[in-house]
Amino acid sequence: MSRREAKFAMSAVTQTRRINIPDIRRRKDGQPLVCLTAYTTPVARILDATCDLLLVGDSLGMVVYGLETTLGVTLDMMIAHGAAVRRGVQRACVVVDMPFGSYQASREDAFRAAARVMAETGCDGVKLEGGAEMADTVRFLVERGIPVMGHVGLMPQQVNVAGGYRSHGKEVTEREKIVYDARAIAGAGAFSVVVEGTVESLAREITEQIEVPTIGIGASAACDGQILVVDDMLGLFTDFTPKFVKRYANLAGAVHTAAEAYANDVRERRFPGPEHCFGVPRAVRAVSG
Repeated sequence: MSRREAKFAMSAVTQTRRINIPDIRRRKDGQPLVCLTAYTTPVARILDATCDLLLVGDSLGMVVYGLETTLGVTLDMMIAHGAAVRRGVQRACVVVDMPFGSYQASREDAFRAAARVMAETGCDGVKLEGGAEMADTVRFLVERGIPVMGHVGLMPQQVNVAGGYRSHGKEVTEREKIVYDARAIAGAGAFSVVVEGTVESLAREITEQIEVPTIGIGASAACDGQILVVDDMLGLFTDFTPKFVKRYANLAGAVHTAAEAYANDVRERRFPGPEHCFGVPRAVRAVSG
């Protein structure tokens, strides 16, 4: 074997294999899945090494664009951000949200929209919200080669019908319906199901009853994985923190401090210094330093 061939072989062995949909399925009752949202290439590159799955959530409507809800997010927006995240990933599985209005009208509409997302982003699968009423659509997509992640419980795209953002599953009737929805979506072929904003015991029950991994957000530690909006987890929002969010950093404060230091340097003409300018003699830079 030549040196070049040996180098190529070693590179092939050491290269990190991307996590795929069957890998996610196999994590049922295994090591919990680590999931976060991502919307840009730089953030995806940072999160790639530690996350099993990155979700390009329609939460980008509020996080990136300042919308009040996710309802104004378009398919083009999801595709643009999905492609950006996929470019930043070498390891993590990437799933892209289907935005409101892109899949509810018919299963054929859902296929056309999902096929666009898959083809134009290079993602591994799509996520859509809904219970038993969406099971036929999920089955239709999966049978045609599109992996689907389900989403039950609190569904942001149905916030107007639900009467706002609230926890679900406190009443027996609602609890039974959410369990039924989760079982229907899993039975239709979804490779995993997000369980959002439910009482803890309900999320635990769903996890025990369905055969695919559950991904909890405001749900239960018993779920097969957890997901948070990355900006919430990093403390980039200062006005409101949901009960289920644990802040692992306070980047809003760090950004403010850095911006304040920059503003002071600009106003006092300390920045840019000679070392930051082109065409400044080295002697001048040395004296300045």
